[in-house]
Amino acid sequence: MLLNWHHVARPAAVMGLLATAALTGAAPAAAGSADEPAGFTIQDPGIAESSGLAASQRHENVYWTHNDSGYTPAVYAIDGETGETLATITLQGVEGRDMEAISVGPRGDLYVGDIGDNFGGQWPEVWIYRLPEPENLADATIAPTVYRVQYEDGPRDAEALMIHPVTGRAYIVDKKEDRSATLYAGPEELTVSGVNTFTPVAEIDQWVTDGAFSPDGTRLILRGYFTCRMYRWSDADGGTPDRIARRVSMPLQRQGESVTFTPDGRALMFGSEGVNSVVEPSVLQGDLLPESVQREDERAEREAEEGGRGGSAAGEDGEGLSRGTFTTLAAGILLILAVRHLVTRGRKG
Repeated sequence: MLLNWHHVARPAAVMGLLATAALTGAAPAAAGSADEPAGFTIQDPGIAESSGLAASQRHENVYWTHNDSGYTPAVYAIDGETGETLATITLQGVEGRDMEAISVGPRGDLYVGDIGDNFGGQWPEVWIYRLPEPENLADATIAPTVYRVQYEDGPRDAEALMIHPVTGRAYIVDKKEDRSATLYAGPEELTVSGVNTFTPVAEIDQWVTDGAFSPDGTRLILRGYFTCRMYRWSDADGGTPDRIARRVSMPLQRQGESVTFTPDGRALMFGSEGVNSVVEPSVLQGDLLPESVQREDERAEREAEEGGRGGSAAGEDGEGLSRGTFTTLAAGILLILAVRHLVTRGRKG
């Protein structure tokens, strides 16, 4: 049986691809690889005011969220593909007065910030709740660890809580009416035996509704309703942000309330309030990427360049081709000869 090359591919093109595969030891890469994660719509009508967002460390493509004030205190595990609720974790024994943020700590615990103040900073004390991320996603009731929180310079409204993924230190950014903000650092370790005082460490020229650290802790993202900015992060002096010049691209949302990094650190996921609210992605590039991701990309680029140059022709003992390389080359040559033979037969027929 003769191959119909008009319906398959031109012989020269096929031989070129086979030769490339033989020389590199791999099949040709597929075009248009999907680097951007898919967004999703929260399906649960009971999540009407999604106010925080955090990517799970334990479960692939799962995001945690919660309502803010006026609801039963609970966190929800959301399927990052379908938007369905996979588990509802009810927080037992807490008020849940105005839960505004959620973050994941270095040991995989969930931290929920009951830090909002709709009365403009009249509550002398707010709270952070800590609970382990469940190993199995199923409805449950958990009594979280409760940390009492106050600010060194007095009460204030806040919507952003970030737990550093390496040090475990807690940070809060307040939300001022003049659309500026202050970054506060908690103690090195939160304690249940007394009040945890958060001290100001940096002024932020931005209205902030949420924030998140990158998985490696080298980037801090802060978002508002209309702006989103990335900062390089240093742990010196309790934590200092260094603003990266460019603004971060983010979707236009009805009431932009939340943001988190994807687990690989290559994109951001933005959430909004409202029934059936949509969580939308934004891919990061250049210096907006966390440092560990930049190093990974640089290493991959070097390896690709070395592969493109054919790499080393020496085997393990430094003499001649290795057995694997010789086998790959031989297979490629045989495939090319077979293609030529089929082409010749086709022309004679």
